[in-house]
Amino acid sequence: MTQQKDARPIPSAIQSRPGDASRGLSGIELTAAGLSVIWLVISAAFFLFSGNDGADGLRFLLTMMVIFFPVGMIWVAAVGARSSRIMREESARLQTAIDAIRHAYIAQSQAGGRDQPPHPSIVKKLEEIADLQKKAETTLAMFTSTRAAQIAVQAGAPDLETGDQPTLALGTPAEALHPPLSNPDFIRALHFPETADDQEGFAALRRALKDRPSAQLVQAAQDVLTLLSQDGIYMDDLRPDMARPEMWRRFAKGERGRTIAALGGVRDRSSLALTAGRMKQDPIFRDAAHHFLRLFDKGFARFENTATDAEISDLASTRTARAFMLLGRVTGTFD
Repeated sequence: MTQQKDARPIPSAIQSRPGDASRGLSGIELTAAGLSVIWLVISAAFFLFSGNDGADGLRFLLTMMVIFFPVGMIWVAAVGARSSRIMREESARLQTAIDAIRHAYIAQSQAGGRDQPPHPSIVKKLEEIADLQKKAETTLAMFTSTRAAQIAVQAGAPDLETGDQPTLALGTPAEALHPPLSNPDFIRALHFPETADDQEGFAALRRALKDRPSAQLVQAAQDVLTLLSQDGIYMDDLRPDMARPEMWRRFAKGERGRTIAALGGVRDRSSLALTAGRMKQDPIFRDAAHHFLRLFDKGFARFENTATDAEISDLASTRTARAFMLLGRVTGTFD
């Protein structure tokens, strides 16, 4: 009977305790303190040598505001910058920890089989990381839902859950009044905004949400990307082998199987294993994945009719296309 191998030591990135980044004075606090002292010295010198004899209470109040309000603003900016730096460091540390645990879990599953439970140290660290990420995930979810709602209201997007589409007088659909979605906007929308300040990305997303078929594909892609992220699978981490545009055109014409196997360029074994396990165990994820694959097939077939080879290559580099490559390999689209 084969003995279970000991799990690998927990990496130092996991063992480090949260909050280390917040200890001690950083350059931000020292800069804020220096600016505060300089401002107070300048203000004191001005009011001491300006010749004022000290006027009434209102003048005194205004004087105090002029002196201390800039100091308060300096420290507000300093605290905000410090918090942002700590969040970036914590996010990087947690991502490293999750990647290490994911690889350890895959290695353990391959060595000892799926019937053996994970090592207790891995379970403990997973629980600690889950607690640390809970607040960050809640904040991100609130931002995503709020931003999506704002985009839908501003763009007048259709209700993607019920399929309702607003109509105008005499039965004219609202989408008939909008110009057709351009290929660059379609590509940019499928890649999704890079950051909260990505104005170009959000503008393309708003225009895509005005086009009903594109809006449905965008929503389906967002659903699968969110579900994949729950397992620590992010499209930016994947580096797939890119297929030639003519291979994508053959896919748009209806070819399936090994003739278009080059499209399944995702080779990351841990991502493929985790996704395959999720497909077998989670019916919600499985339904969302098949729904996304159907909409991607239809959306790319429409896009290919007018797209150049360069535009097809650009679309193949989007986060949505990488999700298609990953799910296509897991579901056997390229077999």
